[in-house]
Amino acid sequence: MSPTAQQDGRVGDRIENYTGFWQKDMNKEKKNDTDNRVENYTEVINGYYDGATELYEYGWAQSFHFSRFYKGESFAASLARHEHYLASQMVLRPGMRVLDVGCGVGGPAREIARFADVEIVGLNNNDFQIGRARKYTKKAGLEDQVTFAKGDFMKLSEQFGENSFDAVYAIEATVHAPTWEGVYGEILKVLKPGGVFGVYEWCMTDRWDPSIPEHKALAHEIEFGNGIPEMRPLAKAREALKTVGFQIEHEEDLAERPDVVPWYYPLEGDIWKAQTVWDYFTVWRMSWSGKLATHNAMKLMEVVGMLPKGTWDVGEALKVAGDALVRGGQTKLFTPMYLVVCRKPQN
Repeated sequence: MSPTAQQDGRVGDRIENYTGFWQKDMNKEKKNDTDNRVENYTEVINGYYDGATELYEYGWAQSFHFSRFYKGESFAASLARHEHYLASQMVLRPGMRVLDVGCGVGGPAREIARFADVEIVGLNNNDFQIGRARKYTKKAGLEDQVTFAKGDFMKLSEQFGENSFDAVYAIEATVHAPTWEGVYGEILKVLKPGGVFGVYEWCMTDRWDPSIPEHKALAHEIEFGNGIPEMRPLAKAREALKTVGFQIEHEEDLAERPDVVPWYYPLEGDIWKAQTVWDYFTVWRMSWSGKLATHNAMKLMEVVGMLPKGTWDVGEALKVAGDALVRGGQTKLFTPMYLVVCRKPQN
């Protein structure tokens, strides 16, 4: 372990250095800044998640993704249904060996393992998240069904070998890749012939026009607030999947569904929109008073050493993220749920 690493796997100065990858003026991004983040994607991702993981768990439980909502549906039920929906669209079956690319702390892996009775390997390049994922999985009694490996999703075939999984899924994770062709190509390699890949991808929609300053600024705020090297349009995700050789069987932007309750509602911080009594606290945490209380507490905890230095700064980045994601959802310039189910050809 490096001298700067903590016992839980986090690297102290990496959290502090996260904001160093970003310009302070969000409206004056230069191309070489994007190039730098893409080139150093591993450091960008790890610096972000070293600081953001506990904040995500505080606000979003153990499944770090968005979901659609039915009226009256609880936050937890919606997250689980979103995971079940992906598994059902992929037609996962008992006994399959499945790879979760970018597994976070393993919430979706545990849920899908229970739902579809499959064996899941969760891949993550962040030691802190892997440690928490293993702890939660042991507590759930799923260690024999859900395991975790540290690795780079741009080097899957090197780590696991080609034709080694029946299915692969990624939930709001491959947006962190330096290129979609690179990560999708690696996923194709580790799938067995005829194997299925399902993804919920973060994209800027077809309405997004980078030549419009407000659109460009929105994408950059999403990048900064979520540790993403570069936001890309939906059409490029589709093109990348086809380019590497996948056969697309189904694609849909689920954010285009005419839902009465929008996917971004928990981020708005309006407690009157909470769908159940239990969700009032979840929504309150994103209100102005909730943010004030949370961020003051974080500052104090960082000062006394209960949180690593830099955590408060990452929390400030998350505030930028929340506002940007709501605007992206309201204007339909951004989607966190471009669903694609595709297959590796048999030969």
